[in-house]
Amino acid sequence: MPRIMQETSKRHLYKGKTIGFVPTMGALHSGHLSLVKRAKSENDIVVVSIFVNPLQFGPGEDFEKYPRDVEKDMEKLRDVDADILFVPENKNLCPEGFATHFIIEGISDRLCGAFRPGHFSGVATVVCKLFNIVRPVRAYFGQKDFQQTVVIGRMVEDLNMDIEVVTCPTVRESDGLAMSSRNVYLRGEERTAATVLYKAISLSREMIEAGVSGPEEVKARLNEALRSERLVSEIQYAGVYDPKTLLDLNEFKRYNLVAGAIRIGGTRLIDNVLVEAVKARQ
Repeated sequence: MPRIMQETSKRHLYKGKTIGFVPTMGALHSGHLSLVKRAKSENDIVVVSIFVNPLQFGPGEDFEKYPRDVEKDMEKLRDVDADILFVPENKNLCPEGFATHFIIEGISDRLCGAFRPGHFSGVATVVCKLFNIVRPVRAYFGQKDFQQTVVIGRMVEDLNMDIEVVTCPTVRESDGLAMSSRNVYLRGEERTAATVLYKAISLSREMIEAGVSGPEEVKARLNEALRSERLVSEIQYAGVYDPKTLLDLNEFKRYNLVAGAIRIGGTRLIDNVLVEAVKARQ
């Protein structure tokens, strides 16, 4: 199957067509479809992949129960006129004896990486393989997974890949919850409680835009807001970070990443916003 995809891409590239690529793990929602629409507006051909990547799941994570429904995904992709659906199997991308893995030093170990060892190595390894197979001019990712975009952007830069990594805005439910395939895990009052993350991050954004003194004050208020929700069982991280290095900030830069990761019940939620600081504007 990868060979067929490669040959298909070669034919389109030979004709001078540009290829936009949207890599996914399936269980598609409006956030994924917004990436496809953006890719359609900027490229001649749009390829969407569906692959639940075993390399990015750690021990005890939800690889086996991760939502899968390729038939329904196909219907959604037809509705937005995606051109090509690429659905490789594990044996195609992670065959027995597979021994090559990428390590993006530093940024992979911060934020989510500190709580999911090896996760971003697995992401980068498979995304690199997908890039080599699909050969896109542009690849599209959602801002919700901001650290992922930073990791992939660094990989593309360091390996001199001729690919533009496009980060698209987070798509949200009507109550602000960032759309995610894992939201189906939330039940009853957990779903209501899940909005606390975006509400807390939005409060942080308002503080920065109002000219609050510094990141530490924002971080304290952010964590206080998250702790106020009784169903939050864990705050893995929540603060203000450099959007390039993902390190904690002691003073505002022009652009600041406010991000957090929490657990509600058995569900891990992440979210973020980029905020321009009044005091740091040039």
